[in-house]
Amino acid sequence: MFEAPLRRIAFGPATAIVTRRDDGSVLLRSTEPLRTYPRRFTERLFHWAAVAPSRVFLAQRAAGGHWRELTYAEAGARVRAIGQALLDRGLSADRPVAILSGNDIEHALLALAAMHVGVPYAPISPAYSLVSSDHGQLKYIIGLLNPGMVFADSGARYVRAINAAAPQGVECVFTRDPVEGRHTTAFSALDANAPGPAVDRAHEAVGPDHVAKILFTSGSTGQPKGVINTQHMLCHNQQMILQSLPHYGEVPPVLVDWLPWHHTAGGNNDFGLIVNNGGTLYIDEGRPQPDLIEPTVRNLREIATTAYISVPRGYEALLPYLHDDAPLREKFFSRVGFLFYAGAALSQPVWKAYDELAVRTCGERIAWITSLGSTETAPFAMCTSRGAARAAEIGLPSPGVELKLAPVEGKLEARFRGPSITPGYWRRPDLTQAAFDEEGFYRMGDAMRFIDPDAPELGLEFDGRLAEDFKLATATWVRVGRLRMQCVAAAAPYVQDVVIAGQGRDDIAVLVFPNLVACRKLCPALPETATVGEIVGDPAVRAWFQALFDRLGREATGSSNRIVRALLLEHPPALDRGEVTDKGSINQRAVLEHRAALVEELYAAQPSPRLICTSFKEKSR
Repeated sequence: MFEAPLRRIAFGPATAIVTRRDDGSVLLRSTEPLRTYPRRFTERLFHWAAVAPSRVFLAQRAAGGHWRELTYAEAGARVRAIGQALLDRGLSADRPVAILSGNDIEHALLALAAMHVGVPYAPISPAYSLVSSDHGQLKYIIGLLNPGMVFADSGARYVRAINAAAPQGVECVFTRDPVEGRHTTAFSALDANAPGPAVDRAHEAVGPDHVAKILFTSGSTGQPKGVINTQHMLCHNQQMILQSLPHYGEVPPVLVDWLPWHHTAGGNNDFGLIVNNGGTLYIDEGRPQPDLIEPTVRNLREIATTAYISVPRGYEALLPYLHDDAPLREKFFSRVGFLFYAGAALSQPVWKAYDELAVRTCGERIAWITSLGSTETAPFAMCTSRGAARAAEIGLPSPGVELKLAPVEGKLEARFRGPSITPGYWRRPDLTQAAFDEEGFYRMGDAMRFIDPDAPELGLEFDGRLAEDFKLATATWVRVGRLRMQCVAAAAPYVQDVVIAGQGRDDIAVLVFPNLVACRKLCPALPETATVGEIVGDPAVRAWFQALFDRLGREATGSSNRIVRALLLEHPPALDRGEVTDKGSINQRAVLEHRAALVEELYAAQPSPRLICTSFKEKSR
């Protein structure tokens, strides 16, 4: 496999200056300085509107299935018109724009118009409006923002959220389906304005430190935090991306992308690189789940991307289709320069499967690129800019940012400093102060380690979340992140995630969120109407998990990584209780708190019939 050539594309630098301090901390920065970049985010939009006016900027499926397209020239004109409408309403940092709905052309135009004239905007997770039952997090966010305008694509879909959280007098803008009894404006009315000199004056007044957007974290550690994103952050970060991955600048990038714009990966990284490099973004309505991936497959059958960006679960969900569909496979690998993932570790078997498919299809391997960052880092901070050799790598710091590895409880915590790092949290100075160390480095909370301490140029790898690690009753440390990744990788595809229990206990036990679609295939004799309890309790499913945990028990090296009991959960993680973010990340602490009774069941002296107990441990009792 590794004898097959790697597809040739332009790669960025993969070198760093390393300084080791007497206190045990390590400083790293790229050997390459950051080149010049714009002062305002929308400068590049209007550059492309001038030099490539007819190029498609955004495309979205219309109701009839055809692509609804927006060119750069059209986008520029509409952004200025909407910008005039925002100025006419006196919107400002004291009265920003709140966007409730997901990725679409109107969302993009409103966001760009707000940034163009210096009005902050906040894209808010649609799950807080459409999935949440009490709208508690949405109410908190709206109260913190005090928006002067609230936008959603459909009044009918968002009426409950609007009535629950939006103040009665605030202007509500909808693409369709106005809400009775509210101060409502059609989105088309914003477009109808004739932009005047005030738009240009407002744009010229926008400086690098002006707030461009406010991105809210998932709230996995409490209420969502509003991360301030300045114009400087966004522009600096895009130049970091371009120098780390110059392939984006070789030809205008073409993406089929589903990542949500209320998250930093989709809204800053992916949307931003399209604007910065004059690319085309096909808005993908699919999602990285076995039962929701079909729209993505349809889009990829039509569009050959220059890079593919997703989360590990997205690659897992797409893999069976690529394996079985030769035309799809040929289109997918035809001009993709690299495969990019972040947010979690990709399993090595999935990595290998894509390598094999690429070689079989086009005779070349496609580089895997991964990175590490957060909402507070805009998000790009580290990257395997010359490709990764294996799934755990996260590379070296990108040009323009400093990385400090600070010793904390036997690990090295990643901390970042530079213009692409947030200045703090919206209207929360207390949180801002706690987020930075005495030298002004933002504390990530993620641990890293060198792949080879004697060869730092080989880069770093992820070493778990510091806040999740705990000690057993024996004072033995359990490295939760590492153990979770190992467990999920070993259990693929039958597990969505696991939660590690054991703090203050003698042994480790796990709560398992099963992948019900995959588990259902283990018990084909069950009727179609089988309940979740019948699926997870089926003898074939239990036998598979029994064999898995027996094997993991035999392979364990000690109590720090030996799982003695497991429980397959019948209820998915709950968004309202903070057990899961809307992008699917599990909040370990919240699950353990809200399912305390199940944790006690795991550790009962007499195991219940629902538990899976490893034979290794039970024999040793």
